[in-house]
Amino acid sequence: METQEQVKPAGWTGRFAELTRDVHRGFIAEWTVTIILLLFATTTLVQAFVIPSASMEDTLLIGDHVLVDKLVYAPAGPISKHLLPYREPRRGDIIVFRYPLNIQEDYVKRAIGIPGDHIRLQNKQLILNGHPVYEPYVIHATSYIDTYRDNFPSSPNPGLRPRAMEMLENDVVNGELVVPPGNIFAMGDNRDDSDDSRYWGLVPRENIVGTPTIIYWSFEASTQDLTNPNIGLDHIVDVVAHFFTKTRWNRTFKLVRGYPLK
Repeated sequence: METQEQVKPAGWTGRFAELTRDVHRGFIAEWTVTIILLLFATTTLVQAFVIPSASMEDTLLIGDHVLVDKLVYAPAGPISKHLLPYREPRRGDIIVFRYPLNIQEDYVKRAIGIPGDHIRLQNKQLILNGHPVYEPYVIHATSYIDTYRDNFPSSPNPGLRPRAMEMLENDVVNGELVVPPGNIFAMGDNRDDSDDSRYWGLVPRENIVGTPTIIYWSFEASTQDLTNPNIGLDHIVDVVAHFFTKTRWNRTFKLVRGYPLK
């Protein structure tokens, strides 16, 4: 079953993460988050998110807390476009975006196809614009071949969302998906366990929020803990009691980068 991909916001103006929102100010984890956010700016430019699912493993793990650059894909002004590094999403970028089926939720995926690209999967292998693509970040959790998942876009799955069915009806040419203008085709790195564009359709360009830049804290936690809208006492106690032993120190301040696809 494909993993749900919602990314939980962890910024502190208006969208502070459930993970830290109700935690008392006195313990180390929250002070770490607070100090970093003060150093990096407000949620206008940078926002903190926590990864609650396994869909982007091993690039992003459950419990990774990331800072997302919200400026890079922002619309460029007449003057700022000459001063700031605005750009369009590129193939291989990791993107945070408003989930097309519910824009109140934020998801994280990898941009695989940009407008005009021809995409198909052949026995799990990505074929981009007629050429097999090397994807060193991809993991496959299963050894079997699923007809639709691994040979996209052939043999549509009857459980697809309507947006995906529309994509298959309107944008498939000669057995390949042709990404239409103003959209991005996105998939998770945990390719066999990712609920992504194959199942709910394309990502509208205007839905893209930004790109993760750094993991500022990584804590071993369950998806259930991180998706619970009311953080339970057990999870708070777990963070306080096991902050040092469950913090993945080797991921602290690890930079997050895309991988160029050609």
